[in-house]
Amino acid sequence: MKYVQPRPSSIVAALYTARDLEVDVAVLHGPSGCSFKHARLLEEDGMRVLTTSLAENEFVFGGQSRLEDVLLYAEEKFSPKRMAVMGTCVSMIIGEDLQAAIDNSGVLTETIAVDIHAGFTENIDGVIATLKPAADIGWITHDELSRQQVLLKAANQVERLRGAAVKEYIEPSRGDLKHLVAKRLVELIREGKKGVAIMNAKKETAYMFADSLLAFHEIAPNANISYSANLELRGLPKVKRDAERIIRDLDSGGLSYVKQGALDEYGATGDLLGKWIQEENPDFALLTGVPHAIEQKYTDGIECFSITNGPRQVAPLKDLGHAHVVVEIDLHPKTLGVRSIIESEFGAVLRSMA
Repeated sequence: MKYVQPRPSSIVAALYTARDLEVDVAVLHGPSGCSFKHARLLEEDGMRVLTTSLAENEFVFGGQSRLEDVLLYAEEKFSPKRMAVMGTCVSMIIGEDLQAAIDNSGVLTETIAVDIHAGFTENIDGVIATLKPAADIGWITHDELSRQQVLLKAANQVERLRGAAVKEYIEPSRGDLKHLVAKRLVELIREGKKGVAIMNAKKETAYMFADSLLAFHEIAPNANISYSANLELRGLPKVKRDAERIIRDLDSGGLSYVKQGALDEYGATGDLLGKWIQEENPDFALLTGVPHAIEQKYTDGIECFSITNGPRQVAPLKDLGHAHVVVEIDLHPKTLGVRSIIESEFGAVLRSMA
């Protein structure tokens, strides 16, 4: 399928993966504006992102010496433990040898070369391009590399079948009004209906998606609700640390829940969560994070309340029969650099109804 709407960049995916690997400095070998927004956002999350700022003359004659200079500067300036050099469309087209630049620079910091550009059909290619040299240098095991490849394919499949990649173009939407959705949830609680509340969130977005579960528990601590969160401790270093922090906050909030899946397994948990829903046999379900990982066959006949951070995910969720869909706008930027659960808009609305 050829998409006419913008899709995630493999270069950006490589940058986020470097961050999850606890890379201290990432060097984009390309023009200064390449991936500017995400580079700045990632600095909020603690990873320095530099650029070689290639200009027109380097587009023709190459910029390997420039890359070597920036690597030396990064090592001297920041004393990093790990660095990564990220390819861009320009550096890949002109055939720059990233590994040769690392070797010739003389830096002593462990550094990986990520040969990537934005021309790949799927952004997961950027993740894999980062994980492979990370496994070769010993930052992760080859077993973890294989695990990540399986999870990435599963996440891609979910997006193709039921997510924002299901059509060539999807109209963005802000979803349903949060106060009306919250009001309906409160009505069901007061009627004594049985429910499930599930967080199936992608990595750091869980810092906000988890808040809806906390808010739900706060306003109805004795309601007939079963909770689940994908907080099993597996994955890349940062992903596991994020899970540990969110577990700490949920536990301190007095929430009782089952752990099903890890923060990087959001695309592969559909059957596990779907079968659990059927076992619980609820009247309604609150689904936060990546609700569309769960097939419609598991939620038919259940009143579903879905919380997503994707304006283009609203229509696909409605097509799956979800009665209520709300969007946490700009959730991802708000969860970069945080180290504890932060209040969501929907969580705040729920609390206001208590």
